[in-house]
Amino acid sequence: MSPPVSPVPAPADLGPRPRVSLDPRVSIYSTRRPLLARTHIQGRVYNFLERPTGWKCFVYHFTVFLIVLVCLIFSVLSTIEQYAALATGTLFWMEIVLVVFFGTEYVVRLWSAGCRSKYVGIWGRLRFARKPISIIDLIVVVASMVVLCVGSKGQVFATSAIRGIRFLQILRMLHVDRQGGTWRLLGSVVFIHRQELITTLYIGFLGLIFSSYFVYLAEKDAVNESGRIEFGSYADALWWGVVTVTTIGYGDKVPQTWVGKTIASCFSVFAISFFALPAGILGSGFALKVQQKQRQKHFNRQIPAAASLIQTAWRCYAAENPDSSTWKIYVRKPARSHTLLSPSPKPKKSVMVKKKKFKLDKDNGLSPGEKIFNVPHITCDPPEDRRPDHFSIDGYDSSVRKSPTLLEVSTPHFLRTNSFAEDLDLEGETLLTPITHVSQ
Repeated sequence: MSPPVSPVPAPADLGPRPRVSLDPRVSIYSTRRPLLARTHIQGRVYNFLERPTGWKCFVYHFTVFLIVLVCLIFSVLSTIEQYAALATGTLFWMEIVLVVFFGTEYVVRLWSAGCRSKYVGIWGRLRFARKPISIIDLIVVVASMVVLCVGSKGQVFATSAIRGIRFLQILRMLHVDRQGGTWRLLGSVVFIHRQELITTLYIGFLGLIFSSYFVYLAEKDAVNESGRIEFGSYADALWWGVVTVTTIGYGDKVPQTWVGKTIASCFSVFAISFFALPAGILGSGFALKVQQKQRQKHFNRQIPAAASLIQTAWRCYAAENPDSSTWKIYVRKPARSHTLLSPSPKPKKSVMVKKKKFKLDKDNGLSPGEKIFNVPHITCDPPEDRRPDHFSIDGYDSSVRKSPTLLEVSTPHFLRTNSFAEDLDLEGETLLTPITHVSQ
């Protein structure tokens, strides 16, 4: 004999349900994650380094930018003989500090990237290390370590073999914009206005090569005051054309003949106007892009308010209808149907009646057959029956048998528009019976 089984308590016996707060600022989760969890610390460090927001992040990144700028200034001073001795010794110790700092930061960035799912594990860390900005950071750290290790007596920057490596620290300026927002903005503007830029640059390039060629033909035999030929080759003419259209005007090459001066004047007016157009196009594109970002920022401010409104509405519903099953509100009731009487016993279409010559009873009796007519479900109270006492249609039988809780379909009087001869021609054809009125 099996032991008696204790009855399972009903949901009502488990005690009163906790009260639901309608304040959208209250968290809907009953438990909170610990503040000292490993993933929590990784996430905060990752957001601080990769997604800076707030004044603390601004102070940190701005300080790093100033340190890199000062280091770059000392690198420039080390190339001047007057300040080389002072700048070289100071720069040596600054390089040691920066190598330790950026090396530690690179390791911390690599570790904190594990808070994101795509950077989890060894392969995820390698994916993070393959990012362009991470590769630049690694190159700068390795190059600085090579510069510090190769030299002797602290005068590593005097070694001619590695003198150019120290200028790799210029790449540290890219460290400031790790998210690449500047480059994305520039790329989006160029992409949007690519057609205009390509057109202006193409026409300007054609004007450059043709005008340079004509100037070369006019000036290839001309000799200046020093007895030297200014435009001895087509390359010299192209160099003169590029310097002219960019409005630099070094003055190292000047046309000597009147024909060359005339061509140069026409070329300057025509080509400079086309080479100046990309600057205006990019300027207007940047202005439009900034306005678009401002509108998007204003739109993003409305998202939390809308989310709070939806959350509050859901909590109101949950307070009025406490139920652990949230899917029940999506259950729809089965579709209801009316029965439409027709002479066909097995119809295949919902509202299809054969037009035959038959006569209804004078008392509006039912026709021999029935037909199912599907009506969309509308939740409303059934209206009063407004059907007239005598209802007859010549050639149609559209009497409806009404259920007390279903939608009423009433058909008013039809006007006969066809003659008797036309009815004979249409005999045997199938017509759709229109629904002329649905009471609400």
